[in-house]
Amino acid sequence: MRLDTTAHPHLVKFLLVSAISFFIGAMHGMLQVLPPIRAWLDSIGSPYGGPGHMIDPLAHAHMNLVGGLVTLAMGTTYYLFPLFSGKEIYSARLVNQSFWWTSVGVFYFYITQMVFGIWEGNLLLTDPQAMQQVHHYYGPIVAGSGIVMATGFCIYLVNIVLSLRDNGKNP
Repeated sequence: MRLDTTAHPHLVKFLLVSAISFFIGAMHGMLQVLPPIRAWLDSIGSPYGGPGHMIDPLAHAHMNLVGGLVTLAMGTTYYLFPLFSGKEIYSARLVNQSFWWTSVGVFYFYITQMVFGIWEGNLLLTDPQAMQQVHHYYGPIVAGSGIVMATGFCIYLVNIVLSLRDNGKNP
């Protein structure tokens, strides 16, 4: 059976973000094991604490797992759900909303971890007292990224749950 690949162009963006995320995660992983970068990360607490843990493992794992895997799983679910259940996805608008909220949240979180990890890491080595002033802003900013991502996840869940119900579009 040949699937009609032109019937779901709105799902290609999930695959694209997943591929970009896996690429960024792979490059991140390659760079963080290079001896000078690894030595710097170890000196600032990677992977167990201090600013280094924001870069390795948080940013690295997050980009691969949430950006790569979760985004791929969301797009795959939106594609396979109608095939397996015989029901349509409840809302194409919610598909797009879940994509954008999740994708923006993924990159927002990654950039937050990288910026604060590098910034605080350099301060830890040069001016540890200044690190606390910078870290004061970390919580609200990383919480914002989590809220954006969680909004995307919630929209996704609502769309799937509503799709399970008899939404009047299916016999």
